[in-house]
Amino acid sequence: MEKNIEISLLSDFYGSLLKPSGRQAVELYYNEDLSLSEIADQTGITRQGVRDSIKRSEQQLYEFEQKLGMLKRFNELEKGLEQIASDAEQICQTTEGEAKKLAERIQNTARSLSADNTK
Repeated sequence: MEKNIEISLLSDFYGSLLKPSGRQAVELYYNEDLSLSEIADQTGITRQGVRDSIKRSEQQLYEFEQKLGMLKRFNELEKGLEQIASDAEQICQTTEGEAKKLAERIQNTARSLSADNTK
């Protein structure tokens, strides 16, 4: 996953756990696409201070993900739901015997998503 997108997603999940100044710097840099100089002008701190705040916040976001795994879990759920939707579409277009196999695959996918959700 591209770093900018990954940081933006991590910020969506864990941004509220960051200090307000770090959250603001990450938001402006990754989501609003402002330069370090533009953020420095807007926040009243130095360009280097903005860079340090962003780097520190990035590290914290990665640590939160390593400990909590919410983004990883979200991606797994999204992939499983895509598989379920694909299998359901195939069921609508298949014969009875093939439909049973697809239905079993849907059940297995749903069970794995449900079982992983209890962790």
